[in-house]
Amino acid sequence: MIRVQVPATTANLGPGFDCLGMALKLYNIVEMQRINSGLHIEVHGEGSRDIARNEKNIVYQAAMLLFEQAGKRPEGLKIRLTNNIPIARGLGSSAAAIIGGLIAANTLVSGNLSQKEILALATTLEGHSDNVAPALLGGIVVSVPVEGDIKYMKINPPPGLKVIMAIPDFFVMTKRAREILPQQVSLQDTVFNLGRLALLIAALSQSDFNMLSTAMEDRIHQPYRSNLVPGLKKVLAAAKLAGARGVCISGAGPSLLALSDNNFESIAQAMKDTFKQNGVHARSLILEPGPIGATTLELK
Repeated sequence: MIRVQVPATTANLGPGFDCLGMALKLYNIVEMQRINSGLHIEVHGEGSRDIARNEKNIVYQAAMLLFEQAGKRPEGLKIRLTNNIPIARGLGSSAAAIIGGLIAANTLVSGNLSQKEILALATTLEGHSDNVAPALLGGIVVSVPVEGDIKYMKINPPPGLKVIMAIPDFFVMTKRAREILPQQVSLQDTVFNLGRLALLIAALSQSDFNMLSTAMEDRIHQPYRSNLVPGLKKVLAAAKLAGARGVCISGAGPSLLALSDNNFESIAQAMKDTFKQNGVHARSLILEPGPIGATTLELK
């Protein structure tokens, strides 16, 4: 049996809409093996009540796409999923499923597809690369599509930086979160985001945490998605008051993210308390950036 570990991710990092994501030390495990016939899927942990156990399963769909590319479709397949990443919360659960399915399937067919080809397939399935790139590669990844290819660069996470997540107990589906975005934005907002994205990349590269408060600001997607998350502005403000260096929505939400190098527990509590004051139950996670992406753990 093939066993693959895939990290959670946070995408749309600050002003990096659809192009900047970070891997986190929170992992899903995808196990896969050939069987004589049929499809058997087990799901344990997060999403065990909601995740499909038939051909609609994302891991299965990713695996079948790779088998078709490799020309080696198995007669039957067994998949076992052990999930620690909350689903539909903005922590890259679908990206982890896609990457896990692709890598497990690629290993079953003796690794015929390269990492670059796997990234291209994953982007096709996900629709954008900002989650799948760090899930595959680890670290902080800038990625952009160019004529059917994905150009990317990886940044090693700054030492001492941690990610505090406040995770509400409701879903926000990515499709819905994208539907509410405008098709065009003003020149002023575009320049605002471009400057902050450049500042964020520089700050992360040079471990300058003092710049994160400004560098994490966004006008491209976060203002439009604020109505999907009750108390969003207040929660982010509370995190800053508690010592967070920078704050933003994680992915498409509803989870909210704070970056800091200290006061982790205080920031987490402030975010949970402020959510509660706005009628939302939330849990918190204090996570480290994950420098390593998806990994094949063992062959049984």
